[in-house]
Amino acid sequence: MIYSQPMKILLLGKDGQLGWELQRSLACLGEVVALGRNEADLSQPATLAAVVAHHAPQVIVNAAAYTAVDKAEVDAFTAHAVNAQSPMALAQAAKSCNALLVHYSTDYVFDGSGTRAWLETDSTAPLNVYGASKLAGEQAIVDSQCKHLIFRTSWVYAARGGNFAKTMLRLAQERETLSVIDDQFGAPTGADWLADLSAHAVVQASADSTKLGLYHAVAAGETTWHGYASEVVAQAKALGYDIKTRQINAVATSAFPTPAKRPSNSRLNTGKLEQTFGITCPAWGKGVLRMMKEITV
Repeated sequence: MIYSQPMKILLLGKDGQLGWELQRSLACLGEVVALGRNEADLSQPATLAAVVAHHAPQVIVNAAAYTAVDKAEVDAFTAHAVNAQSPMALAQAAKSCNALLVHYSTDYVFDGSGTRAWLETDSTAPLNVYGASKLAGEQAIVDSQCKHLIFRTSWVYAARGGNFAKTMLRLAQERETLSVIDDQFGAPTGADWLADLSAHAVVQASADSTKLGLYHAVAAGETTWHGYASEVVAQAKALGYDIKTRQINAVATSAFPTPAKRPSNSRLNTGKLEQTFGITCPAWGKGVLRMMKEITV
C-alpha cells in the first residue's frame, strides 16, 4: 500500500506493543516521526501542543495510553491525564494545524452487560476508572471537531512486550494445572493487524472525509480467557514447547478479585469498520498462531 502523496506522521507511544507495529505499517505512507515517553510525555498534557507545533504533522497517531487497569483505581489523576486530558490536547493541536488524529480506545467504555456485540452507537457506562478515562478521551476528541479516527479495540497482544498469551505460555511451562477465567468474553486482537488497519484507514479517510469517525476494531470470533489460554497451550504443544500443564480449570471472575471491575461482555461489532473500509477482520485464533510462531524464532 503506497500513498500517492507522502505524509508526515507524528507517532506517540512508539515503544508499546501497538506503537512498535505502527512504526512498520505507517512507514509506507511517508515520513514517520516516532516519539517515546521521553520525547512526548502524556502524563504532562500541557507539553503536547508544543510537540505537535514543532513537528507540524499531517497525521497524529496516538498509541500511548495508561493501561494499568487496577492501578488506575488509586491513581485516577494520572490515568485521566494520559487517557483524557492528553487526547484533548492532541485533538486541539490537530484542529489548529488541520491534522488527522488517530486514537485508540477500548471496550471498557461499556458496562459489559448482555451477550450481544456492542455497536458504536450503544450507550456507554464504564465500570472502572480506566474505562471512564478512555471514554473521556474519546469525547474530548469528538468535541474538538478535529479530523479523527478512533478505534475501540480489546485484548491486544503482540510478539513484542508482555501480554496474556505470553504469560499463559510461561505458566504452562512451569505448572501442571492452571485456573483461568471463563465468564468474560471477547476477541484477542493482534497489534500487527491493528497497525495495518490503521495505515489502510488513514489513506482512505484522508481521501474521503465521510470515513472519519469512531469504529470498533477487533479480530473476528469470540472466546473467553479460558478459551484463549487453552488455544495458546494447544498451539504451544504443536510448536514443540515443553508444556507441563495437563489441566486448565475454568473458573468464575470472582475467583480472582481485582480492584477494578472487569466487563463480562467485551464483544465488539465490527460491521461498520468492515463495510466502510472494505476489509474482513481476521479470525482471532489465526492471529494468535502467527504470534506464537514469531516468538519461537
